[in-house]
Amino acid sequence: MDQKYKKLIIAGAVLLLALILFGSSMFFIVQPGERGIVFRPFGSGLDTSLISSPGFHIVAPWNEFIVYNVKERKTEETMDVLDKNGLSINVEISVRFNPIPTKLPYLHQQFGEDYMNQLIIPEVRSTVRQVMGRYTAEEIYSTKRAQVELEIVNETTQKLQDNFVETRAVLIRSINLPPQIKSAIEMKLQQEQEALAYQFKLQKEEQEAERKRIEAEGEARANNIISNSLTPNLLKMRGIEATLKLSNSNNSKTVIIGSGSDGLPLILNQ
Repeated sequence: MDQKYKKLIIAGAVLLLALILFGSSMFFIVQPGERGIVFRPFGSGLDTSLISSPGFHIVAPWNEFIVYNVKERKTEETMDVLDKNGLSINVEISVRFNPIPTKLPYLHQQFGEDYMNQLIIPEVRSTVRQVMGRYTAEEIYSTKRAQVELEIVNETTQKLQDNFVETRAVLIRSINLPPQIKSAIEMKLQQEQEALAYQFKLQKEEQEAERKRIEAEGEARANNIISNSLTPNLLKMRGIEATLKLSNSNNSKTVIIGSGSDGLPLILNQ
């Protein structure tokens, strides 16, 4: 066999052996919803400028290719926290998040692939405890629940974003108080609602009484004005006007002029 062909066969065999030995560490497929980053132990270290998109990638076998799932994920946490007065409250929190794809090298550099346990869970727990520690159990359970949720969302979102994670939602799934405290709060809320309803009824009755008083005063003033305006001369003038109108009417009637000082007519219909 020609020496040239022997060399080609040997080179092909070596290449095939290398592919068999190192293929799993050289060829990578990044799936949709994933991104890849490269760590070069014999070079510049973690490459913060290269983020591999979905597709086929070839990497030198001495470099490390790390694949991250950048899809939205969810974690649910149940914890006991203390309110402003030191009362224990059991809370269930749900957080939806995903790593910011363009910041993956920095996330990996600070927290590694286990960023869920190194970053997400500790930050969520810390924020929930801090926010709920500003309010009483009654406020958290009833009057200021929406405000508590908003503060938890805003503060958690800011902390995670500062660490290269995007927060999709932070939800308080449930707030559980000791039974006796819950019963006391619910009874107090019911009494407050009853007091508000009674106060509304009183205000409505007071408004109705005020309306009737104003109406009566208006009628009294109107009657007083009419009474003061009915002078003898006015009555006599109205009587004369009525007599003239009756005399011009085509209807059958008898008009008798009074003989008194006013001389007002007496009308007899036929």
